[in-house]
Amino acid sequence: MTVRAILNAKGHNVLSVQPDAKLSAAVKILSERRIGAVLVMSGTHIDGILSERDIVRVLGERGASVLDEPVSAVMTRKVIHCRPSDTVAGLMEVMTSGKFRHLPVVENDRLVGLVSIGAVVQLRVQEYENEQEALRDYI
Repeated sequence: MTVRAILNAKGHNVLSVQPDAKLSAAVKILSERRIGAVLVMSGTHIDGILSERDIVRVLGERGASVLDEPVSAVMTRKVIHCRPSDTVAGLMEVMTSGKFRHLPVVENDRLVGLVSIGAVVQLRVQEYENEQEALRDYI
């Protein structure tokens, strides 16, 4: 199973914010869309990623006044990405070792999606359920 299968199941839509957007605006997007991370982009270039963890960390360090700062002051700048052809097993290893819950999917230097650990788990559960059903049918 590959990352492409996850994207085909969940879609390729990716929400993003610009680096100069206020952190409070990004928090509102995360809350309204019930998502855990948003990409920070300038045009088609990925500048960073902003996750719930980034927000909690900076709020704990600097307090609520940070909500008026730009996302670029808070985001994670070093963004690890994967490719659609990567295996789900490889993706799980990268996410676990890096403690990431979200990874952008890039193909030919172009963003094609964003996968979350939730989507990975959902796919794996569906895969196991399909295998069990196939085994029951076989028996």
